[in-house]
Amino acid sequence: MEFTIHHQVLLIVFVLAVALGAIANKTNFCTMGAVSDWVNMGDTGRMRAWLLAGAVALLGVVILEASGKATLGTATFPPYRTPNFAWLRYLLGGVMFGIGMTLASGCGNKTLVRIGGGNLKSLVVLIIAALCAYLMLWTDFYNSVFGKLVGATTIDLAAKGFNSQTLGDLTGIGNTVAGSILAIAIIVFAYASKEFRDNRDNQLAGILIGLIVVAGWYVTGGAMGMEWKEWADFAEVKPLRVETQSFTFISPMGDFARYAMHPQDLSLINFGIVALLGVILGSFLWSVISKGFRVEWFASAGDFANHAIGAVLMGIGGVLSMGCTVGQAITGVSTLALGSLLTFAAIVAGAAATMKYQYWRMMKES
Repeated sequence: MEFTIHHQVLLIVFVLAVALGAIANKTNFCTMGAVSDWVNMGDTGRMRAWLLAGAVALLGVVILEASGKATLGTATFPPYRTPNFAWLRYLLGGVMFGIGMTLASGCGNKTLVRIGGGNLKSLVVLIIAALCAYLMLWTDFYNSVFGKLVGATTIDLAAKGFNSQTLGDLTGIGNTVAGSILAIAIIVFAYASKEFRDNRDNQLAGILIGLIVVAGWYVTGGAMGMEWKEWADFAEVKPLRVETQSFTFISPMGDFARYAMHPQDLSLINFGIVALLGVILGSFLWSVISKGFRVEWFASAGDFANHAIGAVLMGIGGVLSMGCTVGQAITGVSTLALGSLLTFAAIVAGAAATMKYQYWRMMKES
């Protein structure tokens, strides 16, 4: 079989994802944990690592676009910069995802990392979330349940004279200036904490995960990406999602469920699927190297119910909001899209409220 540009792109993405999985496992990078540390203990270390990853990714995209090394435009997957500002979609999906990741003990990326570490509970979460994401992506479920509501509340920014929903376009100062200011401000905020500066793992996670997201944009939005798209235009069977993109993990779960139903159709294997598998493998390799591999199962029926409900909310909410804690809060933020920032805030709010409720309920029962 010929080793095409398509295979080259997928191989690079797989290697990047393996690194991402190993780094997330090694540094205990966890966005749900970041919210939990902040809400329950006042510890902002992992939250700053999460913010740093987004800032590094944003600064990387600014440099890529300003230097002409990559072009994102408005036709990415997902369409982060679209001028159709679906504010209710971002808010509702983000809150659903935030609640879901709290009940399921981790976001999409953390679910994959935990599977690599031997957690069978997260494997169940992956299966349920993947099926729900499949319903949203590949059936009429989204249109039937959310379509009219989202359509009625979407603001057409193009009709108001804006080319996209990026902060650079909306403020009129351009993405290079707006992105640089926001990225530098976040980096300064992250490093303002002495505890953060003294924690190498949090710094390592933020910097390297941010750079991996930049690498995804560079591969698919640069010269290789252009060659990849040109190849796909003339391919006898066009592969799925040959678009400018970087790392996100909920839509790929839905794509993976679709591929699992048609394993003979190799054209369904895409960026997201190989990224999903790569993160699991990277986490597994680190778990073996560090001797941290541990098999874990549900402690009770209630534990299973919480994870199952969380998985449903993650699968539906993640597709609705067009991304997860990585896909929107890091990759999406790197595009400077207002919807990504809104989703980030909604995810944190949903997770924080759920944790507060769980704590109140625990205190009431005790």
